[in-house]
This record gives sequence, structure tokens and C-alpha cells, in this order.
Amino acid sequence: MRSDRVKKGLDRAPARSLMYGTGVPKSSMERPHIGICSSFTDLIPGHTGMRELERFIDKGIHTGGGHGFIFSVPGICDGIAMGHVGMHYSLPSRDAIADMVECVVEAHALDGVVFLSNCDKITPGMLMAAARLDVPAIIVTAGPMASGNWRMQRRSFVRDTFEAMEQCRSGKIDDEEMGHLEMNACPGQGSCQGLYTANTMACLTEAMGMSLPGCGTGLAGSAKKKRIAFESGVQVCELVRQGVSTRDILNEKAFRNAVMMDLALGGSTNTTLHLPAIAYEAEVPFGLELFDELSKTTPHITNIRPGGDYFMEDIDYAGGIPAFQKRLINKLEDNITVSGFNVKQIADKAMIMDEDIVRPLDKPFHQEGGIAVLRGNIAPDGCVIKQSAVNDDMLVFTGKAKVFNTEEDSMEAIRADKIANGDVVVIRYEGPKGGPGMREMLAPTAAIMGKGLDKVALITDGRFSGGTRGPCVGHISPEAAEGGLIALVEDGDSISIDIPGRRIGLDVPEEVIAERRARYVKPEPKIKKGYLLKYYRGVSSAAEGAVFKRDED
Repeated sequence: MRSDRVKKGLDRAPARSLMYGTGVPKSSMERPHIGICSSFTDLIPGHTGMRELERFIDKGIHTGGGHGFIFSVPGICDGIAMGHVGMHYSLPSRDAIADMVECVVEAHALDGVVFLSNCDKITPGMLMAAARLDVPAIIVTAGPMASGNWRMQRRSFVRDTFEAMEQCRSGKIDDEEMGHLEMNACPGQGSCQGLYTANTMACLTEAMGMSLPGCGTGLAGSAKKKRIAFESGVQVCELVRQGVSTRDILNEKAFRNAVMMDLALGGSTNTTLHLPAIAYEAEVPFGLELFDELSKTTPHITNIRPGGDYFMEDIDYAGGIPAFQKRLINKLEDNITVSGFNVKQIADKAMIMDEDIVRPLDKPFHQEGGIAVLRGNIAPDGCVIKQSAVNDDMLVFTGKAKVFNTEEDSMEAIRADKIANGDVVVIRYEGPKGGPGMREMLAPTAAIMGKGLDKVALITDGRFSGGTRGPCVGHISPEAAEGGLIALVEDGDSISIDIPGRRIGLDVPEEVIAERRARYVKPEPKIKKGYLLKYYRGVSSAAEGAVFKRDED
């Protein structure tokens, strides 16, 4: 066992003494040492229920023959960090989490790890660490929040706070109604109720085979989730005994399955950052083109918020991710999973409880998958859009640019009614380096929706929340801070977006672009201290997953 290097032999007597000092019994020196990497915090509703899940995981580890050790990593709530300096830290925290996990697991020579996660950057950060370390590992996601309720209508976080506040600002609802909505949109523990980034990553983690069946959609606080936590503790000990490690599971088949599931569900565009980053750590080739290749043959077969009206609880009750695997069984690659069952064995045993929530492939909501990758002169390395959340009349659009160098400037213009139908809002210098940290643009996209501007597009070298809907194109690469063409756009320029044709372009003559480029001066970093300065210096482009690349790469 890996842990033998800290617990076996005369030279390890001091290490054993220190472990005995924590209360570890002598008999546990013969057991696998299993880490329980918890992201519990009181700061995030998706994580407040984790103390109980830690107990169930630990019980499972003991039942499975191991000894559990809890250690922690931090978490950031994107919804709370949104719209101010805090959002600079969200995506960078993903890579910090991966590094912290590496430090603890290697320093203490743990034999395996159960990762307890939930929200946006924490799950991919843990998966990156598991892939980098290549130890036996299982992910337990703490589960989605139940729907809220007000005026006998089900409520969700994004529609009933971010979008509602702009309705309040414009007088469509009053302050009292807004107060009721914010009190009732989030009724308790769990990740936000739609297919936003946290729940998308939970579903894809299960689809990749790194969580037990049912984990991705099992509701926070439910007995089902506690049972999954317990069984994950048992099963990680079995993985250690069998010598099944993370890279045995996270192979090319797993990533293809994850992308197909993402497209069928209509998941968050943030997966186009996280899946490449996880693949990079697993040393599996992965490019944005995989999303587009599979999107053309993978129909979008459910309709979950933000684009639709179903909630994560509906997905769970309809059969969860196994039900979608059953629909996709002839497209998925068979592969091993942490459960001990192969993907197609899980799909074979699945039950589909609702034919509209989990539609047949020949009756989809959209013929193509939820995400499209666009390319053109303004994004030669690619950019992404959640096409399943775009109305049909905006799939092809040409408009006049309104250019902003920060998210805050765009918000001022939207709130001052300086944006009109027919505009393309351009928000730049918000990419991985330009931000730094590639902030989410949920506030401006929700403000545009809240104002009823249904003929406005938005493009950015930043990224979007999974809660974004409408013709919003993110991850423009190369970004403005790297001299990408988006840095040269001026107010009034014509920008064309053709989602079916997978094209995006700045309609400006080449000689004008050359003249502007001659005047371009690369800006200084916006933040020149601490972790964000380190991030600015080391991070790669969004097209590569915004990772810290190894020197040899």
C-alpha cells in the first residue's frame, strides 16, 4: 500500500507515534488509509450539509476495511462572488484546490480518496487532482437543492433573483415581491436547482464513471444521498484492494461519454474549460473540436433550467443519469466505473420514469447537442455557446458592437438603457489573463433578459454561468489581453453570429484591422499582487482549459 511508506518499518516509528497521537488505533496500521477530502463550509448552501455526509463516508470506509482521515479544501460560491472582485478568484480556485489535494495526499501517502464536493470549481479541481495523482478515488457530490416555492410556483435561484432584480429595477415587480423571491428561491442546502455548472459537473462526473450511479442528481439532504456517501466509502476500499486507480477510468472513452452526456442534457458552457483541464491532468488528448464533433450527432433530449422549465429534482425522479445513459446506450463507449459495473451494465438496468423529461432520441428538444463551438476571425481558436438556450430566431444574428473593457462598465450601460435590440454587447479583458480569472458574466446576461431585450447578443473573452440563457458567446480565444482580435473591436462595428454554421466574425475590412493592430498596446495586468498575479503569469488560454501547463508542454 502507498501508506506503508509512512507506517511500516523501524524508520517510521516517529510517524506512527504522531498518528497514534491523533487517536488512530494500532490495528489501523494494517488497513488502507483513505482520505476524505471535504469542501465543507458554512459559506455555500451547496456545502452546508456536508458534515453529515462526511460521517456516512467515514462509516463506509470503516465498513469496507479502511481507516478514514478527513481533510479540507476551500470553496467559493459563484453566486455570492458574482458581480464584484470576488469573481476573479472563482476559476483560479480550481487549480489551487488541485494543488492542495496533491500536497496532502502525497505528504501523507494516502491509499485512496473519497472527494466530497458540490459547487462549480471544486468538483473539477478535485477531479484534476485525482487524475494527476492517479490514486483510487470516488467523487461524492452533495446534491442539488430542492426547488423553492412562492405563490404556489416552483422557484429557482437564477430566474428568481438575478433576472428578477432587473424586473424590479424596471418596475415590473415591486420591492416587496423581490424580497419574497429572494427569501424563497433557495429553500435550503444544495447546489442551485437548474443545470448550472455545479449540477452539470456532478452529472458528468457520474457519466465519466467517477461517482456511483444516482449520485449526480440525488438531492441534497436526502436519505438517498447518505446511502451513496456510505457506499462510496465502502467501494473506495475495494478499488484500493483491486488496484483500480483514477486513470484506469478517466480514459478517452470516459471523456467522450462525458461530452455526449453534456450535449444531451444541455449543460453549462463551463464544461468546455473543466473537461479539457481534467483530461490534461489525466494525460488524455482533448480538444474543443470534440464538443462540436459529437454535438452534430447527439440530440438535446431534456429541457432543464435555465433554458427550460424542469428542475434537477425532476431529472432525479425521472431516473437520473442512468436513464440518460439508457437513451444513449448505442452511442456511449463501454468503460469501467468506480461502482464495479461498466457503463452499459448501468444503462441496461436503468429505468426511465418520464418520456418528456428523458425524451427518446427521435423526439428531442433539439436535433443537436446543447453546446456549439464557433470559429472565425474574432475567435480563430474557438468560442462556445449554449445553443440549447437560444431562441430559434436568434440562431443567426448580425448586430452593431457596443464595446466595454470590464463587466462593470457593461452593467452601467445596461441599467442606463444604453443597450437596445440589435446590439452586440462586447465585454473584453475578462479572459483568464485579462480578468484575471475569467469572471462569469451572469449579471449582464441576466440584466439583459430581465429588461426583455430578446434581440441582443453578448460576446466575451470571459465566461458564463451555467445559468446564462440567450445568444451569449463566451471563451473568445485568443483573449483581448493576449492581443486577440476582440481587443480591436470598436463601437458600431458589425459582428455576425451563425450558430448552425458554427461561425462568428468581425465584419471589418482587413486593412482597417491592420491599422488598429498597429496601434494596439498590450495592457498591464489589472491585479498586480497575490495569487491572481501568479495566475496571470501562468495560466493558459480558455481554448486549452485555462490550466497551468507543465514546462515540457
